Amino acid sequence: MTQSPLSIIGFDADDTLWQNEQFYRLTEEHFRSLLADYAEGADISKRLLEAEKRNLAHYGFGIKGFTLSMIETALEITEGRVPSKVIGEILAIGRDLLSHPVECLPHARQTLEALAGHYFLVLITKGDLFDQERKLAQSGLGDYFDAVEIVSDKSATTYRRIFGKHAEGPERAMMIGNSLKSDIVPALAVGAWGVFVPHELTWIFEHVEKPVEVPRFREIADLGGLLPLIETLEQ
Repeated sequence: MTQSPLSIIGFDADDTLWQNEQFYRLTEEHFRSLLADYAEGADISKRLLEAEKRNLAHYGFGIKGFTLSMIETALEITEGRVPSKVIGEILAIGRDLLSHPVECLPHARQTLEALAGHYFLVLITKGDLFDQERKLAQSGLGDYFDAVEIVSDKSATTYRRIFGKHAEGPERAMMIGNSLKSDIVPALAVGAWGVFVPHELTWIFEHVEKPVEVPRFREIADLGGLLPLIETLEQ
């Protein structure tokens, strides 16, 4: 009997299963309005992005680090003269992000329901532990997963460890996600399949060139295309 080419399928969460980046963009617009008297909007965004990149090693990915980066940017732009009221408003919009309702993306639930029980499904997401657990619980998708891995970052080492822990290794594994940098390229590097599902809003830090020359790279328009893709691999 021919062995199935797949035994484990990993899913990214933010902007793969549910909306995320759009709420960051709205928060950034609000942040820009708070500092409109001190700098142009484009410059505020540029300096916020620089702060986020600097702070990843200290705070990691997620809303709390984003909020601290907004405060740091406000202090820099105003040369330490930012009013306490503005700091209070930055903290408030950060808290709003932490309580925003979860909005699942099209085909997410149907796809997970069809795959559950046939493959070992693992959610692999990075960011703040409490926030990711909250979003998973509110999404109603948690019961479809056999395991959940909330990690500080995603690298080849991360995928090798997870696919080795829950399966026999990456050769029969597939990773699904909207970030080429975090979800696809490192998974391909360890020999797994990498299925790119583009999202119209993806943080610029996650942009890299598509690995189109890698044999196990695939791209689908949305999660509705995942089941047909898997079926072709299983033939």
